[in-house]
Amino acid sequence: MNPNSSNITEDYLILSLKNRDVNALEILYNNYSKAVFAVIVKIVNSREIAEELIQDVFLKVWNNIATYDSSKGRLYTWLIGIARNLSIDTLRSKDYKKNTYKSLDYINDVSYNEPGEEDHKAIELEGVNKYLEKLKEEQRILIDLSYFQGFTQKEISEQLGMSLGTVKTRIRSAMIKLRELMKEENLI
Repeated sequence: MNPNSSNITEDYLILSLKNRDVNALEILYNNYSKAVFAVIVKIVNSREIAEELIQDVFLKVWNNIATYDSSKGRLYTWLIGIARNLSIDTLRSKDYKKNTYKSLDYINDVSYNEPGEEDHKAIELEGVNKYLEKLKEEQRILIDLSYFQGFTQKEISEQLGMSLGTVKTRIRSAMIKLRELMKEENLI
């Protein structure tokens, strides 16, 4: 398998990963590492921690690929879910809470503010972040998954273990609240 191949199907990639083909892991990393890194940085708010966690994410994928079930969602969705869960676990860890990790605010880190084309959404959303921070954590998570990470409402329902109707209602409520916050400052 050629690690630079861009015309490999997701099914073939999954099969290759399950067959322990190291080249398949390299292809997975080459195709998804930037998106995974962006998700991790957004959650942990530290490039340093994200650099450590991205390795853990792909190692976890490699070690747990046998548990992947395509009927429950795409490989990308599963991968982002692993990244999200590891990031949240890190935030809840004793080391993080004791400030063993030295947090580096990625928005103020000059070396990080050199985005490529794939990072355009992050830049466009920097101004929206202050309004998102005013939402309840549950609302932020739903908006993030839906609008910034591209999950469908069905995928969010499966990922979070909520009914589809609940996801739809809560996303709608979160968007109404976000709109209200932005109207208060005459942005819309």
